[in-house]
Amino acid sequence: MMSRVQNLPPWNLFLFPRSSAPSLNPLRNPNFRKPRFTISLNSQFSDHSDAGLLFRQKILYLENHLNVDFRKAFRENPDSRSATLSAVKSVEVCLSSMGLELSAVGRVLDMYPQLLTSDPDYDLYPIFDFLLNEVQIPFPDIRKSIVRCPRLLVSDLDLQLRPALKFLRDLGFVGLNAITSQTTLLLVSSVEHTLLPKIQYLENLGLSHKDVVNMVLRSPALLTYSIQNNLVPKVDYFLGDMKGDLSELRRFPQYFSFSLERKIKPRHRLLVEHGLSLSLSKMLKVSDGEFTARLLEMRLQSSTADG
Repeated sequence: MMSRVQNLPPWNLFLFPRSSAPSLNPLRNPNFRKPRFTISLNSQFSDHSDAGLLFRQKILYLENHLNVDFRKAFRENPDSRSATLSAVKSVEVCLSSMGLELSAVGRVLDMYPQLLTSDPDYDLYPIFDFLLNEVQIPFPDIRKSIVRCPRLLVSDLDLQLRPALKFLRDLGFVGLNAITSQTTLLLVSSVEHTLLPKIQYLENLGLSHKDVVNMVLRSPALLTYSIQNNLVPKVDYFLGDMKGDLSELRRFPQYFSFSLERKIKPRHRLLVEHGLSLSLSKMLKVSDGEFTARLLEMRLQSSTADG
């Protein structure tokens, strides 16, 4: 494990393997149990005569340096009004040390203003430690994980992230299918309310558990789609209008990633109009121009055969 972090900048011991810093293990250190995203007593302005100036400096820092909407931030996180500028800057330093450029830091903080009053040592570095040493995301890919899913930074380690990781690994996200920066967003999904119901919905269609597991490993985004807004209408159209067979969904689970109204229905109806058919992958994976060319070619072949 030491090879994973030996070349990293020494900004925080949380990022080293637990064997070299056992006292910092979140499961052993009681300080990790303190409430997240609270502001400490010493972060209040002590000199009221300078409070106005310091407050203005913080607004300029948020607005001009980070491009954060300070009005939204103060509204959604009232504690950020009284946080010191140095405390807010420590959050930027923490995120920057993990490879996030300034624009990305600003977007993350604008999206989740509660991070402005987070304590990097208790709230942020343990998340990065988890991603590096438990999920085993390579350091260069940590930035990608956060940019794709900033919600990771405001998710509880023991109540959300670790249970989701265990569920996904038990499901089959190991080895070549292990969680990567592309799929860390799955970690913020509730096992009970999000992940399990989607597995059960697909199984209730008549697919075996093994089939469903293979489908989600091939197309992990399946676990991010809404059952009611995505899976149900697309399954209904596929089984009803398209008279499809479940075996084709097993072979091409990426079907659910395409727009029903903008791609699936229009292309299927064009094929039906001309008495033609294509597999799901051939119908959907090509661009509009390629599909049109393929349709024309099939029509010409059909007319030649009829002649």
